[in-house]
Amino acid sequence: MARISRLEKELSAQRTGLIMFDSLNGYLHPRDPNKVKFLEERNILPNLQRLLGGARKVGMNAFYPSGAHTPDGSDTVARLTDTDMDLGATGEASKAIKPRFYAGSEDSKIAPELAPVEGDVVIPKHRWNSFFQTDLDLQLRVRGIETIIIAGGSTDVGIASTVFAARDLDYGIVVARDACFSARGNNNQFFMERVFPRMGRVMDVDDIIALMRA
Repeated sequence: MARISRLEKELSAQRTGLIMFDSLNGYLHPRDPNKVKFLEERNILPNLQRLLGGARKVGMNAFYPSGAHTPDGSDTVARLTDTDMDLGATGEASKAIKPRFYAGSEDSKIAPELAPVEGDVVIPKHRWNSFFQTDLDLQLRVRGIETIIIAGGSTDVGIASTVFAARDLDYGIVVARDACFSARGNNNQFFMERVFPRMGRVMDVDDIIALMRA
C-alpha cells in the first residue's frame, strides 16, 4: 500500500488551496490607530492581496474561514483564563474572553480588497481552528487538494490552531510568513521560527507565488 507523501515542492492549482484566514474588515481595517499603523508597517494587506493575486493567476481556489459568532453569545463558552486576548491579567468571570466581532456586523465581512470570486469558498467558523465542525476539510478533499497555503491573523491564535489541525489531517502546509501577523510581543516570530517549520514550510509571499503553477 502506497504511503501518503507531501514532498512536492511546486504548488499546483489542482492540488493546492489558499486559506485566507479571518480576512475580515475588523482585523484588516481596524478602528484603533495603533493597529492600523502596525498592519501598515508590516505591509499585511498588500501582501495578502499579492498572494491572492498570484493564486488567481494560476486558477487556484481560495478558502475563507471566517468568524461567524452569534450576537447573543449562544455559540460562545465563557471560561476563566489567566489573561485576556492581549495577554493582560484577568481571571475574573466578568472578563471572560469573548469574540471580537459578530456575524452580520460590518467588521465581520471579508475585506473588499480580498473579496471572494466565483469558485472560492467561504467557511463560517465558530472556533479558532478552521477545521473544527466546519466543512473545510470536505471542501478541500472533494477538490483533490493536498496542500494548503495559509495567511492572515492572528498567528498565535487561529493560524496556529488551524496549522496544527492541518498537520494532523495530513495536509502539506505552507505558511505565508509576511502575510501573517500577531501584535502580541514576539509571538509571530516565535511561531514562524520555532513551531511552524516542524510542520511545513514557512515562506515569504513572493517565494510562494514563484512556486505556484497552473
